[in-house]
This record gives sequence, C-alpha cells and structure tokens, in this order.
Amino acid sequence: MAEYSVRHLTHYTYEKEVSHCLNLAHLCPTSNDRQICRELKIQILPKPKYTEFRTDYFGNTVYSFAVEIPHKVLSVTAEAKVSTSEPEKKKSPVSITANEILKKLKSVQEKDDIESMEFIGDSLFVNRSTSYRNFLEKYLPMDKPYTEGVLEYVRRFREDFKFKAGSTNIYTPLDEVLEKKEGVCQDFTHLSIAAFRSMGLPCKYVSGYIETYPPPGKPKLRGSDATHAWISVYCPGEGWFDFDPTNGKAITDEYIHTSLGRDFSDVSPLKGILFGGGKHKLKVEVDVSQLGDPTVIGNHI
Repeated sequence: MAEYSVRHLTHYTYEKEVSHCLNLAHLCPTSNDRQICRELKIQILPKPKYTEFRTDYFGNTVYSFAVEIPHKVLSVTAEAKVSTSEPEKKKSPVSITANEILKKLKSVQEKDDIESMEFIGDSLFVNRSTSYRNFLEKYLPMDKPYTEGVLEYVRRFREDFKFKAGSTNIYTPLDEVLEKKEGVCQDFTHLSIAAFRSMGLPCKYVSGYIETYPPPGKPKLRGSDATHAWISVYCPGEGWFDFDPTNGKAITDEYIHTSLGRDFSDVSPLKGILFGGGKHKLKVEVDVSQLGDPTVIGNHI
C-alpha cells in the first residue's frame, strides 16, 4: 500500500470585479476498493457563503460552493491524504475476448451489462466514427483475452503517440490528435474512448493524479505534477479495468482516483457560473508526494 499527500491549487485573477459565483469542484479523491481518502480539506478564498459535499450521478464526491462577496481573485486549494493499493487480482484470469464481448452486449440482460451501455454512446468531447474504429482494429487484438488485449493496445499507443505539453487544448479535434499522433493525457484518453466506443465497447473517462518524478539528481519543482486521465474498460461478468494510454500500462498503486464519467466534461476539476469578471488569468499547481520513501517504478508523464 502507498500513502500520498495531494495538494491542488486553482487560482483565478479577474480583470473586473466578480459580484458572485457558483462553482462545482471534482477535487475529492474517492474511497473505493483500491484506495481510501483519509483526510480532505478544501479552502476557498474569499470565504464562500454556502458549501456542500454531495455524490453526483456517477458516484463521484463533488464539492459545491457559492461566493457572494465581490472579488477579483478566487483561490481554491484542495489537500488530501490518500492510501492506495494495487488493483485487486481476479482469482481466475479474464478469458473472454473483445469479439465475444461484442456478441454478448448485443442482447444485454444483466444489470451491470445494461449500465455499461451508458458508456458506449457519444458525449460532449467524444464522438464515434469509422476512422476511430479502424484505428482500434490496428492496435487491439480482438481474439486475445480482453484485459491482455487492452494492455497490448495501451503499450502500442504509447510507442506511437508523443506526449507534448501545450500542443493541444480541450477543444482540439480528436481527428487532429490522431493525425499528428501527439497531445497530452486528456487527448489520449478521449481518443482511446472514441476508439473503443466506435467499436461498440464500453469505456469510461477517469480523472485523478499520478506522481511525476524529477530526473535523477534534480529536485522536484513545486507544482510540477498535474491532473491525469486514463480509461476504464468493461468486461461482462468481471467489471471495469483501468489502463493508462499515456504511460502504456495498467494502473498501479501510483494512481489516485478522483472522478469518473463519460468524458472530461463530467469530471472537470472546477467549473461554474460567475457574474462579471471579464477576462481572467488562471494558475494551477498540483503537488503529489508519497509519504515515506517512494519506490520509483517505470517512467511517468
């Protein structure tokens, strides 16, 4: 089991005064069968008049708040301590293939199978197309045990796609990401989801954190970590399995889960409505530190 301290700062500076704002934050690590959120503290400046923790449609813990004091600066700091473990190993390996899953999902009867269908259609940032299906056919072996096949997919993906910070934004078309074969974790996750859904395979967007390690001998810079994103795929009778296209691996205890949904629009760290403000500047700092002596495994982006 690994123990992490997470600090996520979001700082807005507005050109004009904001009279009041209403906000929704997906900044709360989830407690589930793989991790436990032991401490959580969220500080808002200016101090909000109303705050509330609730569970959203997808089971995520969401923090909503309203600031009714006129302000030109808004600062949101979320701090958490989280214990994580390796994903639970199944007693028997998954044997069903992607081809068999497609056949099974044509006539769903089980509750979990029916619920998985919600993650097979289009969403705000993900549209299905023949080009994405053709892309997946080249990367995913359809006749291998499904989890082995998806692991092969993410490994091939990492080999062919280049991580390049600043090369895209949230509105960059996925066709452009596929053509240039470069982007960031958000792009790679959306493209992978589009590919699996275009094939007819359920796929979720998962948001969270993974610690970024500095080069040997170099100090870690404050704010050098970032939010991360990966995919979760469904296997009938077995459940959901998480894989990281950006790093070409199945998730480990190095991954901290905050929220899941159909795509980024369901799990945005902070969104809301404000009155006034004009143009703004945004600063985001994320720090993920392992408590105790960390064991560095592999390479992280």
